[in-house]
Amino acid sequence: MSVKLEGMPTNLATADTFTGKKVIDREGIQYGKVKHIHINQDTLAVSGVTIHQGFRRDYFLSEDYIDKFSEETLLLSRPPVRIGIPVTDIDSRKIGKVKHIHRHPDTNEIETIEVSDGLLNSKVLSRSDIWGVGEKVILRMTKDEFKTLE
Repeated sequence: MSVKLEGMPTNLATADTFTGKKVIDREGIQYGKVKHIHINQDTLAVSGVTIHQGFRRDYFLSEDYIDKFSEETLLLSRPPVRIGIPVTDIDSRKIGKVKHIHRHPDTNEIETIEVSDGLLNSKVLSRSDIWGVGEKVILRMTKDEFKTLE
């Protein structure tokens, strides 16, 4: 439990007050709960958060995903791509699920995603192939175009 100290500005809060808060985007989609808040040791600014989304399903979001901390939630500025979410084509036909996310080591930006479309089949797609993200990833191609990729 955190305690408000005398002389502490009103817009400051301790990081432990946000652990366990719901993480939602602007459309109200819930992505889990805040597990850890990561602080940059040089600037002392928030550099990201670890989100807990069920049994053994934690993932990191950098500060560019964070819009606002409120009393009840962490509001995201954009929805994140996560492992295990469904992938559909531009016509909303199911293709598969996100198997791996490959990020740039310096910027943490998504470079490619690996989509599994069966037990043994998977294909790597670039970030430019993604049309939208929410509860699922929507690709800029049809299911037939996806099948012809190497």
